[in-house]
Amino acid sequence: MSAKVLLYGATGYVGKLIAEFAKKDSLDIILAGRNQDSVSAQAKKLGLEFRVFGLDNRAAIEQGIADVSVVINCAGPFSFSAKALVDACLKVGTHYTDIAGEVPEFEALLERDAEAKAAGIMLLPGIGFGVVPTDCLAVYLSSKLPTANKLTLIYETEGGVSQGTANTVLPNLHTMGVVRKQGQLQTVRAAAKSLKFDLGAGLVTAVTNPWRADLVTAYYSTKIDNIEVYTVFPSPLPLLMQISRYLGWIFDSSLFQSSLKSLLKKLPAGPTESQRAKGKTRVLGIVEDKTGKQIKARLEGPEAYDLTILTAIAIIKHILQGEIKSGFQTPGYLYGADLILEIPGVKRFD
Repeated sequence: MSAKVLLYGATGYVGKLIAEFAKKDSLDIILAGRNQDSVSAQAKKLGLEFRVFGLDNRAAIEQGIADVSVVINCAGPFSFSAKALVDACLKVGTHYTDIAGEVPEFEALLERDAEAKAAGIMLLPGIGFGVVPTDCLAVYLSSKLPTANKLTLIYETEGGVSQGTANTVLPNLHTMGVVRKQGQLQTVRAAAKSLKFDLGAGLVTAVTNPWRADLVTAYYSTKIDNIEVYTVFPSPLPLLMQISRYLGWIFDSSLFQSSLKSLLKKLPAGPTESQRAKGKTRVLGIVEDKTGKQIKARLEGPEAYDLTILTAIAIIKHILQGEIKSGFQTPGYLYGADLILEIPGVKRFD
């Protein structure tokens, strides 16, 4: 098998950015997707090889990925695309990565850990902003306080939102999520708790984010039993989350969902290069043990989409260098707390 990378979903907002950066970085990458015109146009623009296949044809997927070392899946919704690609990866022996960031997507891959080990392949979801900085911070804090039994992760982003992200978050504001208690995932509503934190730029209000994949990855990476994740959302969203507790039937109605999807289609594909250049990400982590001892650390880094591109490329390079472990893995557990410090512009503060 050659040391090639196949990027599926190469014509989406993030897929295009990763493809462009990979080309500049001289990374041997093959673009792929289901639309012949879009994929071929992108490949021609960048001077890259391309392949076209849909995810409803198992044989075509297997043929499309059989000669590559690793797949990067950028095609949402990942609840659908991941299964089809992982099925094929298990059959042909190709490693799988993606940029997913929500609990169900990670739980689904964790359930396939034994299959992946038997096939000798790695399943590494969340190689973007979705979990890389938070997972690395969780591992770092756990090493500083090995007796910790509680972990709190809080993050905020400055910059625009892609249409894909909006399509993932907004239609599901009313849905239940989870929190990690005593090692188990327990059902909880979005924005169930609200707290003020200083992430390095003054006090901000953050609410519990019960969909965030850290509730899976941080537990896997640190074995800390109690984990909460908070997000600093733009001001209308926490209110909508709270309202949905009482008016969930409206949010769930076909009329509301279809109207919302129509509105979302009018959004730009994502932030411009200049908008991304002005953006930032901030992450705060807090661990605590049964004695009440606390340790905090935080990260500051580039805008979320730029950070996703950089972490994805960094991890793919580790994989191509043979830094692989079969089965389900997480970025912080596999590559260590300092993986995030390999990314230009990222700083860690105790």
